[in-house]
Amino acid sequence: MINIGIYGVCGKMGKRIAFLAFNDGNFAVKAAVERTEHPSLGKDLGGELADGIKGINIVSDLDEVKDRIDCMIDFTLPGPTMEHVSACLKRKIPMVIGTTGLDEEQEKKIREAAKIIPVVFSPNMAPGVNVLFDIVQRTARSLGVDFSIKVDETHHVHKKDSPSGTAKMIAKVIKGACGKDVQVEASREGEVVGNHGIVFDNEFETLEIRHNAISRDVFAAGALKAAKFVSGKKAALYTMADVLGL
Repeated sequence: MINIGIYGVCGKMGKRIAFLAFNDGNFAVKAAVERTEHPSLGKDLGGELADGIKGINIVSDLDEVKDRIDCMIDFTLPGPTMEHVSACLKRKIPMVIGTTGLDEEQEKKIREAAKIIPVVFSPNMAPGVNVLFDIVQRTARSLGVDFSIKVDETHHVHKKDSPSGTAKMIAKVIKGACGKDVQVEASREGEVVGNHGIVFDNEFETLEIRHNAISRDVFAAGALKAAKFVSGKKAALYTMADVLGL
């Protein structure tokens, strides 16, 4: 049994991670953490999920949690995530971080933290997207010289960062594989979970690679897979490629 905690537990992703964890016999949710001004503080997490599970109070600080925590999962915002990294460093708790929109300095702090605690850090926890990174790398290495490359992404209108962290990662993978800088065409529409496309094009042919996320549960399930992977690991910075054995 892996004892997990969830930062931002009342957010859309936090709730789905908690729900899937409650229904997976490999996990026990031991820490449900929200920001200090959140209206659900002190309430029972089961009531927030509306599934009848009782006994996990929503708190604002890990100091309020007496149980052993094997991993904290964080899908919040850049500022809070940095605070959470400090808290986990203090307690030597492994982390899974899916927060996007982090700047270079914040990412540097995560890399430094990973020298002390094991961290899985990925802009996208969907297994299919991480296989996509591998496919795009090999394709850009083979076709990048002779093909133009375009990247597009579409997300829901509530998404804070644009382009998405996943699109930025795709562009980074392409740059590393063939040296080309590519621009990202970003769109925000309705409640789209997350769509990403890469088009390789020249005068003779076009190759399109695409991944569409149908449900946020794909990210929640990936986060739990990462939590299972990182629990008990030595201190290092891991990615979903490590989790998936790519």
